[in-house]
Amino acid sequence: RFQGASILLAGMNFGCGSSREHAPQSLRKYGFNAVIAESFAEIFNGNCTTLAMPCVVASAADVAILRSAIETDPQMGITIDLQKLVVTTSAGHEISVTMPDSARDSLTAGRWDPIQELLDNNAKIEERAKALGYVA
Repeated sequence: RFQGASILLAGMNFGCGSSREHAPQSLRKYGFNAVIAESFAEIFNGNCTTLAMPCVVASAADVAILRSAIETDPQMGITIDLQKLVVTTSAGHEISVTMPDSARDSLTAGRWDPIQELLDNNAKIEERAKALGYVA
């Protein structure tokens, strides 16, 4: 009944023990584009960010409200606004969420891919390397 869901709702310390990149990659391949949880394992959260998959933190009470609403209506729409740090549902629920500023800034500015950041700044990197004098 939850087929096609694109936001995963989870509990406390989600992703603990799943620090390899494969954990968030498997969630992404399954169809999830974001995770709402009470808390996250730090490395897992960072790996999700590099996939442009936001992980937002909600209080236990708010997670329980969302869980109950989803159980009542599995097709209910959920939207995560990273600018305002608010989750809204088509049933009229609105909850505040948090996330690390660095992840939020990366995602909202489109700078979530560290490899692409390096590639985009190759000229600056080479210029800096020459200025250092000890980089061949």
